[in-house]
Amino acid sequence: MMHDWTPDLRAMNGPKYLAIARALSRDIEAGVLVPGDRLPPQRSLAEALGLDLTTVTRAYGEAQRLGLIEGSGRRGSFVRARPSLSPQVLAGDTGDTGMNAPPDGFGGTLMKAFRDSANLLLSPDMAAAPFQYQRSGGAPSARKAGAHLLAARGLPCSEDTVLVAAGGQNALHAIFSAEFKAGDTLAVCQHVYPGLLALARRFGVALLPVPSDAGGMDPEALGKACAGGAVRGVYLVPTNDNPTTITMPVERRQAIAEVVAKRHLLLIEDDAYGWLPEQPLPPISAQAPDNSWYIASVSKVLIPGLRVAWLRAPDVAGAWRLAGDMHETTIMAPPLNAAVVTDWVHSGMFQTLVDEVRGEARLRQDMVRDILPPVSLHAQDYGYHLWIELPDDLDPRHLCDALRQHGLPAIPGEAFAADRSLASPPALRVSIGGTIAHDQLRRGLNLLSALISPQGPRKVNLV
Repeated sequence: MMHDWTPDLRAMNGPKYLAIARALSRDIEAGVLVPGDRLPPQRSLAEALGLDLTTVTRAYGEAQRLGLIEGSGRRGSFVRARPSLSPQVLAGDTGDTGMNAPPDGFGGTLMKAFRDSANLLLSPDMAAAPFQYQRSGGAPSARKAGAHLLAARGLPCSEDTVLVAAGGQNALHAIFSAEFKAGDTLAVCQHVYPGLLALARRFGVALLPVPSDAGGMDPEALGKACAGGAVRGVYLVPTNDNPTTITMPVERRQAIAEVVAKRHLLLIEDDAYGWLPEQPLPPISAQAPDNSWYIASVSKVLIPGLRVAWLRAPDVAGAWRLAGDMHETTIMAPPLNAAVVTDWVHSGMFQTLVDEVRGEARLRQDMVRDILPPVSLHAQDYGYHLWIELPDDLDPRHLCDALRQHGLPAIPGEAFAADRSLASPPALRVSIGGTIAHDQLRRGLNLLSALISPQGPRKVNLV
């Protein structure tokens, strides 16, 4: 059936052929036009709009390029049916449930926000940019958005010192490649993010575990470890440390920054969870900006699949040096995703989504408080992993196997040990985020409670 479609172009700016294509996209999205509708012949539409035939022909060509319509010879042009993806095709794509991921509790907000921003970015007059190669270091708009966010945290930075990386691990890889050589020594906490351990092995960098307490790495111990001049740098996750959940207080951050400056250390501050506290703490790098590489990713505060992170370099020369390394290894962060996140920063949606992650994490931590015993349990109320120290007679590997069968991801503490030759009490990290539903999480926590406390569930005090 032919649809008597005549778009109103009076409010649309730009070339008329693009305005027609945008109007067509808008009316398909709104249901004014449905799959199978036959569009007016090009000559008829040109006459109705008072345009020349070549403009309408070009508009139909653009709409066909965008997949909105299809031509059928003399029969004319028809609204194209949007192909549907069978759920069975993706049935096995559940993701890596062992990773520590933000809780999937947005109620559709994140997916809707992504669709809204993507639709805006993929309008006919903007469609090319998010699919093109980006310059080294990322698109200027994404770098400016990162600089805006980091400056709000008190970090001196600009578009020229902030790079866009394909996730935090990509940023770490670039730092190791550019700043370290085999045989260098990096000071770390006694338990460390496994991605950092893997990079140290790959680049031949020795790790020096430094004693920690409830406030994180001991500044005095760090100073003593660096007294001989053999330590090149220090790596820290100052907020909701992975795996121990320790968050450094402000005074401890200042003390660490003083050691970094005094000993001329290279500080790698991996602030993966830094936006999650309701009142984010100032980064250590803000106190030692000339010595610091600062990483902030959306993977742990929004969702990991976006693969967008910002890396703040201590100076422009350092930024250019690392931009080249990141370009060689990953070419670029996904440009459409980076553009979407940039749009969220400007619209305020970024903060809205972070707030929702925090809210869902708190709901899950409430569940933890109701079910698990408080003995040797460490967590942050805005976080979504637990660090549980175990009695000597419990094997963390057996516990992890049992919990995984109930859908609760857990990893033995030894997987995070910077030096496995050093004795440490048995422990495990339990992730309560990701896609696990509340009812399944409750079942898993009840099992964990039974395994670690024969007396049964008791209240938990979160640190």
